[in-house]
Amino acid sequence: MKYIIIPFLLALSACTSTQITQALNEVSKATTTEKALTTAEVGQGLKEALINGISKGADRVSQTDGYFKNPEIKIPFPPDVKKVEDKLRQIGLGNDVDRFIMTLNRGAEEAAKEAKPIFVDAIRQMTIEDAWGILKGEDNAATNYLQRSTSTQLKSKFKPVIQNALDKVGAARYYTDLVNTYNKIPFIEKVNPDLNEYATDLAMKGLFMQIAKEEKNIRQDPVARTTDLLKRVFGQAK
Repeated sequence: MKYIIIPFLLALSACTSTQITQALNEVSKATTTEKALTTAEVGQGLKEALINGISKGADRVSQTDGYFKNPEIKIPFPPDVKKVEDKLRQIGLGNDVDRFIMTLNRGAEEAAKEAKPIFVDAIRQMTIEDAWGILKGEDNAATNYLQRSTSTQLKSKFKPVIQNALDKVGAARYYTDLVNTYNKIPFIEKVNPDLNEYATDLAMKGLFMQIAKEEKNIRQDPVARTTDLLKRVFGQAK
């Protein structure tokens, strides 16, 4: 009974009194007609939910304009060298700056295609104890767990993917050209920031943001639960 009630409680706050009554009836029926969830099933259900969210999130941002036309995660010109962008625009190189920003985001979109299996592998290593903690947590508890437990490892794997993607779409070359142009301007302080580090951090941040949205959606929207196991773990508010 307790394995059925826990996920059921997650949905109560969004329900009307009629919906709550109907949902209580469903739980009552489930106690006699449905086998209680095991801890293994809860763990598997949480992993399914995370993998589902990662797949949707990664697929969304890896499409053309997935980063570039999403104002929440679009990667701008590196802010620590904003003076480079401003100066280049002042001397008539605005189109070159815009092209660089687009290719920078294209690099993140390209890298996102390769990132999904890295995240999925990390989720599959999640323990049962982790799963229970996530089930009882906030709407983004699973995403926070993933960031907390895998970010260091993921970054080490993600960074070369970003570098290859930036090289593939020409962002690194455009950036080098822009910085070299800026550094040739008389009486300015030369710059040479790490573009790969910057792009990696923002690309990962954007991806986690999309994953968090999908996790919240699965927790709150019964329609988003695409398998029987997910429906059992998270419960239904009909």
